[in-house]
Amino acid sequence: MVSEVPELLPARMLNAFVFCPRLFHLEWVGSEWRENEHTLAGSRDHRIVDQEQGVLPDAEELGEDSFQVRSVLLSSEEEGLVARLDLLECASGRVVPVDYKHGRAPEEGGLWPSDRIQIGVQALLLRGEGYVCERGMVYYAGSHRREEQRIDEWLEIEVRRTAEEARRVAADPTPPPPLEESKRCLGCSLVGICLPDEHNYLRATTGIEEVRRLYPARDDALPVFVQANGARVGKRSDEIEIWERTRGKRRVRLLDISHLALFGNVQVTSGARAALLGRGIPIAHFSYGGWFYGLTTGLGPRNAALRLHQYRACQEARWSIALAQGVVSRKIRNCRTLVRRNGKDQKATLAELERCSKEAQRARSLESLLGIEGQAARAYFGAFSALLHPPGGLAEASFEFSGRNRRPPRDPVNALLSLAYSILAKDWTITCLTVALDPYLGFYHRPRFGRPALALDLMEEFRPLIADSVVLTLVNTGEILPEDFVTRGRGVALTDEGRKKFFLAYERRMAQLVTHPAFGYQISYRRLLEVQARLFGRHLTGELDAYKGFVTR
Repeated sequence: MVSEVPELLPARMLNAFVFCPRLFHLEWVGSEWRENEHTLAGSRDHRIVDQEQGVLPDAEELGEDSFQVRSVLLSSEEEGLVARLDLLECASGRVVPVDYKHGRAPEEGGLWPSDRIQIGVQALLLRGEGYVCERGMVYYAGSHRREEQRIDEWLEIEVRRTAEEARRVAADPTPPPPLEESKRCLGCSLVGICLPDEHNYLRATTGIEEVRRLYPARDDALPVFVQANGARVGKRSDEIEIWERTRGKRRVRLLDISHLALFGNVQVTSGARAALLGRGIPIAHFSYGGWFYGLTTGLGPRNAALRLHQYRACQEARWSIALAQGVVSRKIRNCRTLVRRNGKDQKATLAELERCSKEAQRARSLESLLGIEGQAARAYFGAFSALLHPPGGLAEASFEFSGRNRRPPRDPVNALLSLAYSILAKDWTITCLTVALDPYLGFYHRPRFGRPALALDLMEEFRPLIADSVVLTLVNTGEILPEDFVTRGRGVALTDEGRKKFFLAYERRMAQLVTHPAFGYQISYRRLLEVQARLFGRHLTGELDAYKGFVTR
């Protein structure tokens, strides 16, 4: 499968290609982007030349006067290149492009190779328009100085050769391999998307012995939950404002929001919706009782090639069974870990879960896996009541658990479990969309109208580690109380206050650091979801031979 490459290659993408071919592919072909402190600082340094200023005369009309023009867009269909020039200095019938960079100049002087190519593109376009361009400049804000580059035919040849190679790489839907233990990765804003050390470690082709940890270990942006009926969400400056009858008005910076979760009848103004979607912040919609309805999202990553790989792979029975075997086995192993940590005298349950985990690895069909998973679920939930230890003073009868039930849940523990699974499914649906996967086409859960099958597949091994763990914490610490539930007909649901307690406990769990069993570094559960989703995507495209799931000890 070969991608159709756009006719014009931007100069800044050619800069990225020279810096790192994989970065170029992720950013230009995969439309991946993420800000960090370096890109934000670069944007601040760039503001002075971002506003168009002045008019550039045609080459034959260029006189001897000296003047400057800012933010000039040039392109050439013949060269297949396009560039926006930060600053153009014109004097004595000649032009000098000046590019602004946030970083520091090389200690030995001159330009970095990627910047030399970018200034070469600008000079090539200027010469194509008939201008006399004999040199270019790069201003390095970190060094507070300009560095000069002479424009000659050798630089033009290098630019054309580099552009041809970049187009060849872009035509392949599979990105080039990551750099190996390169210092360039440390400041790259896409390191959490590229996962260079993790990729190379799992490929086991480079001899890498230690995986550099991801920074930050936790996400700065967090979900915002709005659950009061009649609440209203608006926008003011770079914040959203939330009006609730009982809590009044509160404000949250857009920068601090990963997604907005709405329960029941909550109104969102068009201004707030546009600001959220413009920043790639999804809006999750739930019923008042916690049923996950769906998402309002922006365009997101436009990586059609990854989804094509997903569609083809999910149609292959052998591939689906092999992947489902691992997911079900790891889920059962994680359930066993939770029982071992929180229960006493559960040897029979532990032995049954161990047996089911091994059986899952040998299953020959999805139907067999469903049967094995059912056996494990009966053993696990049969022992779940023994994991519940409400503190003294709370009636244990309030948190009796005799088995899993739902639609509607008929006791407080099942109400907590149902809400926990719904929120986790929401998080995995958003994660799938974030990495350009289709959350509705899975390999184990078969497609069904409105069901995020892939999200449910990938969340399986995290059910006990996140959802069930949150429920045990709420009950066993006495954080949730019998009065935090209400009975409606045959069902039991959480009150507004009970849901607030649940969300606090859930977010604490998602922010908790856990050691990745493969890479050895600590990372929060929330960041872990994205890492695992990206590793799954690499397996789909063939970059990784297997999907390395998550099992805790």
